[in-house]
Amino acid sequence: MNKILIASNNKHKISEIKSVLSSLPKITLYSPEDLNINIDVVEDGNTLEENALIKARQIYSFSKMPTLSDDTGLFVDALNGEPGVYSARYAGENATYDDNCVKLLSDLKDVQENQRSARFESVICFYVNENEYYFFKGICNGNIIKEGRGENGFGYDPLFVPEGFNKNICRIIR
Repeated sequence: MNKILIASNNKHKISEIKSVLSSLPKITLYSPEDLNINIDVVEDGNTLEENALIKARQIYSFSKMPTLSDDTGLFVDALNGEPGVYSARYAGENATYDDNCVKLLSDLKDVQENQRSARFESVICFYVNENEYYFFKGICNGNIIKEGRGENGFGYDPLFVPEGFNKNICRIIR
């Protein structure tokens, strides 16, 4: 049986990753909490790739188990790509999801609906060992709506409508 450690303390993210990978045969997924690993990784990279690698490398150093990490950012065109790599701490170091959404809406208050294009970028690092690791990147284009809707999802999900949809992510994942 293959074991993979998900390098995240975010219960929402761990749940999503486990759900996406649940169909893989003979794979057991663990969180740091499952293995009594309790560290906060400082994500001080300048890119999503750097942050994903920092997390994977540091968690791997404790577990010596193949590690899957990610970093995701919301890039808003009207804000010159902000919050970008700082998405999780856009409203400050200890910001909540709501704090970040409130700041984003405030920063976009004078921006017309047709000028609110944005994209989520996610980078996954699969860290097999010190000499072998791989990056995977995904992009979801969309728009930021003027107020949050829905109860599912997390982060900026209540504000983001993917391209080609008329519902935000919270309502799509129901």
